[in-house]
Amino acid sequence: MATRALLYRRPYEPSTLLIKHGSQVFAIRVRRHRRARRYTLRIHPTDREAILTMPPRGTIAEAKEFAQLHGGWIAARLGRLPKAAPFHPGAVVPLRGTPHRIVHRAGERGTVWTETRDSGEKILCVAGGFDHVDRRVHDYLKREARRDLQKAAQIYAAELGVRVKRLSIRDQSSRWGSCTSAGSLSFSWRLILAPPYVLDYLAAHEVAHLVEMNHSPRFWKVVGRICPSQERAKKWLDTCGNDLHRYGIED
Repeated sequence: MATRALLYRRPYEPSTLLIKHGSQVFAIRVRRHRRARRYTLRIHPTDREAILTMPPRGTIAEAKEFAQLHGGWIAARLGRLPKAAPFHPGAVVPLRGTPHRIVHRAGERGTVWTETRDSGEKILCVAGGFDHVDRRVHDYLKREARRDLQKAAQIYAAELGVRVKRLSIRDQSSRWGSCTSAGSLSFSWRLILAPPYVLDYLAAHEVAHLVEMNHSPRFWKVVGRICPSQERAKKWLDTCGNDLHRYGIED
C-alpha cells in the first residue's frame, strides 16, 4: 500500500469485506491507492478473488455499498474463471505450448526433467516426495522461463543496441511484462507455458521500451522490425492468455 494512502487508513479498518449475492457470499479484498479517484473492482486471476480499490479519502461504508451494488458482476466474473489446474501428478500442463503430463518419480534422483513416452506423449517427471511436487514444478518452470527470456532479451537488445541491466521473473497478474527507464525488465513466469513465439514477442516488446518508453507509433515500428510475429502473438494472448493463469493454483 502506498505510504501516503496509509495516512487515510484507520487502525481498525478491515482489509476484507463480505458481500452477499443471492445464496453466495464473497470475500472482497480492499486496498487504498493514492492515485485512485474513484472506486474500482477487478478480478485477480490467480488468487481468484475480487479486489476493490478505493481512493485515499474513501470510506469502508462506501466501499461495501459499491461492492454490493456490483455483486452480480463479481459473481459472473468469478464464475467465468477457467478451472484451476494445480501441479499434481496426472495433471497436464503446457510447456512452451506443448501439453506435458506431470508424472511423479518418487524413487529417482534429480528434480524435474522432460521425457517422451513411446506413445509420443510428453511428460514432466518430478523426483522426490509427493509433498514437493507442486514446488518443484513451479521452480522448474520459473527457471525455464528465466532462461528463455534472458536469451531472447539479449538477442533483441543486441539488435537494437541497448543494454538490459536486470531481468526478473514474477507472477504478475495485470501484465505479462514491464520495463523501467533504468533498464530493468520483469516478466511473468507463465510465459513459459505459451508457444515460443509468444514469449519472444513479449521479450521484444519490453526490450523495445529501452528505445521508446511509450506506446507511440515509433515504438510499435521498433517492435515490428525485430519481431515479425507480433500480431500473431498478440492475437494468441487475447484469445488464450487468460487461460495461463489457472495453472499451478488451487480452487
